[in-house]
Amino acid sequence: MNNSGESKGSEGVELSREEIRRYSRHLIMPEVGIRGQKKLKGASVLLIGTGGLGSPLGLYLTSAGVGRIGLVDFDVVDFTNLQRQVLYTAADVGRPKLEAAKERLTAINPSVAIETHEERLTSENALEILRGYDIVIDGTDNFPTRYLVNDACVLLAKPNVYGSIFRFEGQASVFDASRGPCYRCLYPEPPPPGLVPSCAEGGVLGILPGIIGVIQATEAVKLILGTGEPLIGRLLLFNALKMRFRELKLRKNPDCPLCGTHPTVKQLIDYEAFCGLRRGEEGPSSAADEWEISADELKALLAKGKPLKIIDVREPHEYEICRIEGAKLIPTSEFVQRIGELDSADELVLYCHKGLRSRNALELLRSAGFKRIKSLRGGVDAWAETVDPEMPRY
Repeated sequence: MNNSGESKGSEGVELSREEIRRYSRHLIMPEVGIRGQKKLKGASVLLIGTGGLGSPLGLYLTSAGVGRIGLVDFDVVDFTNLQRQVLYTAADVGRPKLEAAKERLTAINPSVAIETHEERLTSENALEILRGYDIVIDGTDNFPTRYLVNDACVLLAKPNVYGSIFRFEGQASVFDASRGPCYRCLYPEPPPPGLVPSCAEGGVLGILPGIIGVIQATEAVKLILGTGEPLIGRLLLFNALKMRFRELKLRKNPDCPLCGTHPTVKQLIDYEAFCGLRRGEEGPSSAADEWEISADELKALLAKGKPLKIIDVREPHEYEICRIEGAKLIPTSEFVQRIGELDSADELVLYCHKGLRSRNALELLRSAGFKRIKSLRGGVDAWAETVDPEMPRY
């Protein structure tokens, strides 16, 4: 990419007779035409993640004729993915996502080169992987990877097409430090661990990633063509419940440690530690784990008749899906107000869906002087997987 956002890869690119017919609805648009379609064919885009956002991104960029598309993922298709990850079918459950994604995208447009990077993106490999592409698109759902992708893009002088989704709301922008702010200008510090739940904890409307992913795909195509007004310096906010878009102006932060006047971040760092997620190297007997109990351990204690009080900190609509027998529901949203219902003399086991909210509730109880408390590691999902296979999972 040059400073205008146009791809340099169109030089020497030709369109076949078949491609001219395939892309005819592009070619009759003066903003695209033969020249623009050649730019698309000569361009390369890297998709970080092939999940909810990566699915529409892959489908539309492949259909649009972007010549080379890289996919980064290391996960397998899970049954719960099918509600929103439209790249996959029920027959793909259990398959590596990249294997299924490449097969589907190649079937859609065999002339597009699909390259796969089946590995977790880390500080050790990010620069090497990103370096070979014109544009990077962030389709991830966790803060360490978002900061990693942002920092690598700034260091490599590449545009980062950003998107995020949660429940009924999404946002999108283009971060290009050569022309505007970066992700760190918007979010200088990550939120405290557990403050912002993931889609696995909080849920997401299945249609929402399609909307945000298509916006990201549109921005990538505009950058390749060098046309229109990209979302550089603008954060687009979408609320599906209200069916309303809002826009916030973003400014480059002169004190940004990465892209500011006097940068202090000049290489990739440990992003798990930066986001406060690294526990250390003490191992399974560490202090961080002494407040947890496994599903098998809880089952054994209950079988022995141990007088435990089990507290479910999920929301009522989750409690209706499944629950551990005898559990008392005290939702996270009401937990602070209802701590008085609990007795510090009792032996308490807290659980949620995956274990994150129950750890946060445990910390509240610890600060209130409770000592005989545990959090169920892996939450009710671990209980369903290892103890009660008949329990519905979500």
